[in-house]
Amino acid sequence: MKTFRRYFKFSDDKLDNSLSVVIHTLGYHIHPANTSYPDAGHPESHYFDWEKGRRLKEYQILYICKGEGIFEATGMPPQLIEAGTVILLYPGIWHRYKPMLQSGWEEYWVGFSGSFAKHLLEQECFNPQNPIIKVGFNSEFLATFERLLDVVEIRDESYQKLASFLLIQLLGILYSSVLLSNQKFSRKEKVVGDIKKEINDSWQKDIDFEQLANKNGVSYAWLRKTFKEVTGTSLNQYHLSIKLRNAEQLIYESDSTLSEIAYTCGFESVQYFSRIYKSKMNINPSDLRKGS
Repeated sequence: MKTFRRYFKFSDDKLDNSLSVVIHTLGYHIHPANTSYPDAGHPESHYFDWEKGRRLKEYQILYICKGEGIFEATGMPPQLIEAGTVILLYPGIWHRYKPMLQSGWEEYWVGFSGSFAKHLLEQECFNPQNPIIKVGFNSEFLATFERLLDVVEIRDESYQKLASFLLIQLLGILYSSVLLSNQKFSRKEKVVGDIKKEINDSWQKDIDFEQLANKNGVSYAWLRKTFKEVTGTSLNQYHLSIKLRNAEQLIYESDSTLSEIAYTCGFESVQYFSRIYKSKMNINPSDLRKGS
């Protein structure tokens, strides 16, 4: 499917938020690896620079169906975004996001406002402080998104009403997905989610996983086994991946030396950092710095 973008302009005095839903923007894009993000195809109202981030005037659903990246918002440290994730963006809340350079990503988005949207997204199951929703590869969700794109692209006489209906359907699927996910959230997943949050919050430090297990009321053996079962990786490897991703960000975006970056990211020496980075990322950090 080719790149598709639509932005609809509304003057503040003519925007009727009493309507159930109003679509502001809609799109689909495959952002290739090893290219800067976002590309230049967005208007000033929605384009953003990574250093400055942005605030939107409307809600936005951003669905990442392939690739992975980083998301950060007010009050939230950088979070790893994996395929099958929805990021729910709220009006007025500062945020920024981008795909990993080595992977790129495939994204769908729709920006909207309106009374129904506001009512639904104020429900208890949605939380601006936790806007990341794992929907996985939901065929109904994806098909509805693609149908919405088709309707807006064709733009026949009834496209606005049909597009609004499809957006309401999309919001309903997301709402049901969140409710179902909350009901199925097992103790294992809750503990692992809490542990992952603590690792993300303390990624620069040495982490005592035995102490972390005790803090969460489980044994260290249980935590190691369960964490691997739920995430597919070990505690140490998960922690290391967070450190390496943050190191990569510093290589690209800071003037710090590799020694300073190694120290900042909790590695005992620049030599150890370089060796580990090369083994995991298949490139020397010094070569990455030269190419940035």
